[in-house]
Formats: sequence, C-alpha cells, structure tokens
Amino acid sequence: MNKSMKLAYNTAIVVAAAAAAMIIGAIVFAAVGADIGKAYTVILTEPLKDMMGITEIVVRAIPLSLIALGIAIAFRSGILNIGAEGQMLIGILASSATAIALPDMPKIIIVPLAVLAGAAGGALWGGLAGFLKARLGVNEILSTVMLNYIAAQFYTFLLRGPLMDPEELVTGSGTPQTVRIPRQAWLDRIIPGTRLHTGVFIALALAVLVFFLLWRTSVGFRMRAAGAEAKAARYAGIHVERYLILAMLLSGAFAGMAGAVEILGVHRRAIEGVSGGYGFTGIVVALFGGLHPAGIVPASLFFGLLLLGADMTQRLADVPANMVLVLQGAIIMAIVSARQFMNNPYVQDKVARTLLRWFGKPEPPAPPGSIEACPDPSDAPSPCLADDPEALAKLQAQAAVGSGEGTDTTEAQR
Repeated sequence: MNKSMKLAYNTAIVVAAAAAAMIIGAIVFAAVGADIGKAYTVILTEPLKDMMGITEIVVRAIPLSLIALGIAIAFRSGILNIGAEGQMLIGILASSATAIALPDMPKIIIVPLAVLAGAAGGALWGGLAGFLKARLGVNEILSTVMLNYIAAQFYTFLLRGPLMDPEELVTGSGTPQTVRIPRQAWLDRIIPGTRLHTGVFIALALAVLVFFLLWRTSVGFRMRAAGAEAKAARYAGIHVERYLILAMLLSGAFAGMAGAVEILGVHRRAIEGVSGGYGFTGIVVALFGGLHPAGIVPASLFFGLLLLGADMTQRLADVPANMVLVLQGAIIMAIVSARQFMNNPYVQDKVARTLLRWFGKPEPPAPPGSIEACPDPSDAPSPCLADDPEALAKLQAQAAVGSGEGTDTTEAQR
C-alpha cells in the first residue's frame, strides 16, 4: 500500500469510526425520546454562535489539553494513568493552599509559585502510582483508580474542615469551599466580559514542550522505547522502571497543573465538583488526539465543544447532559476500533489488493525470491528466477552439466 493509498485508507477509517459514533449517539438520543437532529445541532453549532460560547469552549479545552498531554506521556511510556482526576484534585489543593498562605506576594512570583505547587501536588500523587508499579509490580490501573477515591475523600474533608471559608461557618450555610484566592494570584482574563484567561498560553507552550521532550530528546526516546517494548529496552540498557516513575511524575504534574490553572483562572477558589470529570475526559482527548500534541490540541477543542453543547442540550433540546457521556463512550469505542484497523498490516494489504481488483488495475509482480514468486520450491526452472534472465541461464547451464551434456562437450574439446 503506497503513501497516498494509505492516507486515503486511514481517512476512510476515521470517517467510518466517526459515523459509527454518531449513529450510536443517535440511538441513545432516540431512546430517551429526544429529537436527534435538534440534539446534534445544539451540541455542534449552538456554542459557536457568539464570542461567549467560543471562549467557553477554549476555557474547557485548557484543562483538557493539559491533562491529555500528561496522559500521552504516560501511555507513550507504557504505563496507563487512569488517576488524572485525583491528581488534578491534589493539584488544586496544593495550588489553593499556596496562594492563600502567601497573600502579600507580588503577582510575578505568586502566580508561577501557585502553578508549580499544583504541578508538584499532582506529581506526588502520580509518582506514588508509578513507584508502586516500578518497584512492587502493582497494576497501575488499580492503584490510580484507588488513588482517585482517596484524593476525592481527602479533598472533600479539607473543604469541609481545615480549608473551609470561615464566612461559611459564620453564616451557617456550610458551603464546602475555601476563601477566595488573593487577587494577585489570579490568571488575567484575555477578553473582557469572558472567562478566557492566560492559561491558554501555558497549555500551548506545554504542548510544544511535550513534543520536544518525547521526539527531540534522548530522555523522550528512552521513555517511548520503554513503552514500545520493555524487554528490548532493557536489553539495550534502558532502566525501564526509572522511566516509568518519571512518566507518572510528569503525567501527574500536568494533571495537577490543569487543576491549578482552572482554579487560578476560572473559579478563584477551591470548590466541590471543580474537576468536572476532566480527569477522565482527558484520557479520551489523548486517545482521540493520537497521543501526540499536534492532535491533542484540536481534540481538546472538540471535546470542549461537546461539553459546552451538552450543557445547552439540557435547556434547548430536553436531553439530559449526562447523555453526552454515552456519546463520549461511543467515541472511545470508535477510536480503539479505528486504531486496530489502521495498525493492522494484514488488513491494509487485503484492502489494497481488493481495491486494485475493483478498479481493474493489475497486481504488481512479485519480487524475485519472494514467497509469492516461489509457491513450490521443487519447480524447475525456479519461478523465483523468472524475472532474472542471467540467473535463469546459469541455472539451465548447471542443469545441463548435471545431466551429462556438459561432460560430453568437455571431452570433445579435449
């Protein structure tokens, strides 16, 4: 399959997978009695009708892209990080506590410090799962999922206890939230009247950084080698366990940074439900983006559109917002299925030959020495040499010598 045919094949697979996901979503919308056309119209077009909607898509895409970049690092290194939700919560706690504890710090210091504190909190939580995997052989899926529950309970305990806003205790409302973060720790808004903040530049810069880390440095090469084939990497002298821990530290740091940016740029205080399921949606974004920064950035925008559209469907199309989770699940199934077809060389070859038959083009001749050219090694003269006249003549001369013709000629010459 040549490059142009392979590009067309991959494009067809992606289109078919997207169509399958849309069909599954349509079935679900029909099952709840919704207008399918109206539901899809609201999800895909309503958020794009004004500047507020467009900026809200980007606001949701910022934490998604950061989490997805961390997920890509982990997955490329051969470890499955399912704990971004918990890592994000720990990052929110670390970032909020840092900003609240240092109210008199100038903006140029407190903002980077709060973001780095969030990254450190997420790295600590992710590195714990990496250590358990590398040193004790604990399955990372189990450990990261369990750590999600621990982080969620710890987050709730602090918001309802040590970190609760004292005003909530005075008024008796008991809303689980921290005091408002000092103004100098806020990320600046880019467009007045919207929630779009400078965290978008952090996300874009880190996308470029991840690309250079994984594909332009020796450390990134070793991480990808460990993820592609651990045994071969060990044979080549790569300390696989060390890079597993490093991958989870970086992956957790990106999730924690996503929490810090969300708090400093949007909510300005830690509240319950602030993660919004970003940790799990980020996994879908990473897979949808092909575990590559160039794909993750547009994929995060697309899922930002889905999340915002889901909120609007509840008002405008009488569709429960949770139904969009089903659509996300269908997209995951479509992605996994598409990757299986795109990465299977046998299927690619079969499709290529089928297309050549359909369009009346002859199949390319088998190269000399290949299995296709030599179906039966006992054939004489060998079909492997059918396209090599010199080798065929030499074989025939050897056959003549073996039959005695060459001997008679030699005696006559003597």
